[in-house]
Amino acid sequence: MFMAGAAWANEFGDPKKGADVFKKCSSCHQIGEGARSRVGPQLNGVFGRTAGTLVGARYSQNMTHAGDEGLVWTQKTLDAYIENPRALVSKTRMDFGGISDPVERSHLLAYLRAYSDDPANIPEAEPTATGTDHELDPAILAIVGDPEYGEYLASECTTCHQVSGADSGIPAIRGWPTKDFVVAMHAYKRKLRPHPVMQMMAGRLSDEEIAAIAAYYNDLE
Repeated sequence: MFMAGAAWANEFGDPKKGADVFKKCSSCHQIGEGARSRVGPQLNGVFGRTAGTLVGARYSQNMTHAGDEGLVWTQKTLDAYIENPRALVSKTRMDFGGISDPVERSHLLAYLRAYSDDPANIPEAEPTATGTDHELDPAILAIVGDPEYGEYLASECTTCHQVSGADSGIPAIRGWPTKDFVVAMHAYKRKLRPHPVMQMMAGRLSDEEIAAIAAYYNDLE
């Protein structure tokens, strides 16, 4: 299974090392021959799979909703999810803090990729293309938003999201932790999250405006 050429191993990490990293995932996920879904879905063929669609697996409403919006597991989106699951899919059932080390993630993704179709395909081609750096500048996360200004800016948000926090098919955002909100909005801005309307709205906002909206919704706990 790990017979890919040296160039591939260098590009995507080392799948043998990824097998060790996968031990962090193995309490909930299985992979390889005979793998079955348990607490989390089995991960054979995860590259190219639409999120929340594996038959027989249990998913959160938000994960299913993300798949309905077009989230597909690729090198780029899996890297973002493994780094910070709740930044990519809010309220995911996966109770895992993420892997911050990009080298560890590259090894893990190489390991997962070995169990997906065409693991040695062209590096730039989806679904196993090399991801781009998506970490936020710490200076962006350090911006202290003005909740009063955020309330003014949030008028566009309330055309879809309810201020009460009710969830009627559109995820609630009331009480989101500020950091999670900022990371999620920048994920839309950088087109990691797939919703086209959110991509458009986030793309119009400055870093300071995103921080202000985040502060407003966090204060509504």
